[in-house]
Amino acid sequence: MNDTIRMTKQRRWSESKAHSSWQIFKIMAEFVDGFEALAKLGPCISIFGSARTQSGHAAYELTVDISKRLAEEGFGIISGGGPGIMEAANKGAQLGAGKSVGLNIELPFEQHANPYIDRDANLNFEYFFVRKTMFTKYSQGFVMMPGGFGTMDEFFEVATLIQTGKMLQVPLILVGREYWGGLMKWLETTMLNEEYISSDDLDLLKVVDTADEVAEHVLHFYSKHPLQPNF
Repeated sequence: MNDTIRMTKQRRWSESKAHSSWQIFKIMAEFVDGFEALAKLGPCISIFGSARTQSGHAAYELTVDISKRLAEEGFGIISGGGPGIMEAANKGAQLGAGKSVGLNIELPFEQHANPYIDRDANLNFEYFFVRKTMFTKYSQGFVMMPGGFGTMDEFFEVATLIQTGKMLQVPLILVGREYWGGLMKWLETTMLNEEYISSDDLDLLKVVDTADEVAEHVLHFYSKHPLQPNF
């Protein structure tokens, strides 16, 4: 191996180990702050979707309606705290007189706190995995609006945790048959046919189009299951 490359690797590895040791304390602090803040909340629903969806867009306005409807039924609403669908979710929560929670993440673009988050429920995170833990631990349901890579990441994260029994089964709702239809068809005709998943795995998902369908599915689910922490 080239001497310059070897020395550079050794130096960077040593620096990385030192950085990682201090990083542990930052990670612990984020977990402690998140647990202390969210443990005080009652039952909540998380709503995911694109940060790029503007006010006035059909998906934005539908998210406001869904969030408002769920808040009126007594659920707090948790969003990623930023603009777009996240803003719509928090706006609907306030319109429905529900708890409005924002779990912000530090990003170089797109992300800034929206104005509809309750002042005592606006949390900021540096680490995606800590933030994801907060969503999955404290949400009694997940509503997936149209979105990009981040939404897909959150969707499959939740689906995997439920499928593997690492969290309790909770409502996992995809809103917009036209948007999610292609993915659902691929799951059925490719992933299921190749036996990488089972038909029971697909039964974990509910695809709907309206706010009433979302609320009805959540209320029906909890007419048969207790409301409790996921893990």
